[in-house]
Amino acid sequence: MIPRHIVLLHGFTQAGGIWVPVMETTTTRAPIDAPDLPGHASASHIVSDFTTTAQRLAGEFPNAAYVGYSMGGRIALHVALDHPGSVSHLVLCSTTAGIEDDHERAARRTSDDSLARRIRSIGVDAFVDEWTAQPMFASLRRSTTDEEIRKANSAEGLATSLETMGTGQQVSLWPRLHELSMPVLVVTGTNDAKFTAIGKRMKQMIGDNATHVEVADAGHSVPLERPSEFGALLSTFLR
Repeated sequence: MIPRHIVLLHGFTQAGGIWVPVMETTTTRAPIDAPDLPGHASASHIVSDFTTTAQRLAGEFPNAAYVGYSMGGRIALHVALDHPGSVSHLVLCSTTAGIEDDHERAARRTSDDSLARRIRSIGVDAFVDEWTAQPMFASLRRSTTDEEIRKANSAEGLATSLETMGTGQQVSLWPRLHELSMPVLVVTGTNDAKFTAIGKRMKQMIGDNATHVEVADAGHSVPLERPSEFGALLSTFLR
């Protein structure tokens, strides 16, 4: 199936504009869309869970290649599993199929709720500085554009995003990965040991229609750290 669109789904605290460097290096005939996800940028007023968001995207972008980074990857996975006829290709970057253990998932939900309260308390600017200072973003060089995009979000929008589509809110999709029948590309950075291990396991559980690629000298934020390499991977995969 040839995709009618390529849909790029951003991560938490970002927005569709974060994908511009990747879009500039992706060679494809299909138009590329990078929507703002619920709770972010122009969609900061929208409160939506995984099921509703996946349904909306599938209706807006049928027969599309879905490319999701981190939070966007978890959403893309929901689209592919709940609306497989709408997904011609699936790219999952630095993402997970969820937390399998019920107690761990409940603990993460509590943590996400606490983080949402902190966002409302300290505001977007301070929170973005704290968020991007985490070790998982150590190899991400902060650009003025990246910072402006993140800090243009609202505290309430980011807080509700965590409360509705944080990792703790996601049901474990690990038992359903074998249902994916479209071509799947799993991408991780070699410096991101946690998500590289997750990516290898996801590829194994999806099956022979999945490929796992590690991008050298990249951490968690592969599309931002290595946009040219990521764009080249997309172009090759979609051909």
